[in-house]
Amino acid sequence: MGKAPIEIVICPMTAADLDKVLEIEFASFPRPWNRDHFLDELKSPHAFPLTAFDRDGTVIGFICPMQILDEGHILDVAVHPDFRGTGVGRMLVEKVLRECRERGAEFVSLEVRLSNRSAISLYTMLGFVESGRRRNYYENGEDALLMEYIFSNGKDTGDAM
Repeated sequence: MGKAPIEIVICPMTAADLDKVLEIEFASFPRPWNRDHFLDELKSPHAFPLTAFDRDGTVIGFICPMQILDEGHILDVAVHPDFRGTGVGRMLVEKVLRECRERGAEFVSLEVRLSNRSAISLYTMLGFVESGRRRNYYENGEDALLMEYIFSNGKDTGDAM
């Protein structure tokens, strides 16, 4: 069972956020992105990374989406361990879905570890569907589950909007 939802503010990520973003990244993944990777996302014309702040202005999560033409993709998303289960991840993904829809995306895709049951559950609840699998995708040989959120006829197919 999750913790109580909290109030957050989601803003475009800036270089000033990166120290805290990197702390969350390193606490979340066995093979984390480095500072240069995030800087590349900040400079990319196709990316629109976002940072979640709590009411005190502390970075508590982030998401790195991109969109090329009508295809959105979530490259990286993480929430500070102390704030997992409070709805921060859901709010970040919902924000990306809204942004991609406004930018004309037909769908948003992502990869997730098969062992990350909480993330798969969240994505499924938001309306993502399984679309495939990447064998041996992760550093430990674990497969990635491919998931997509499909917008159809100007309407979404899930509950996120």
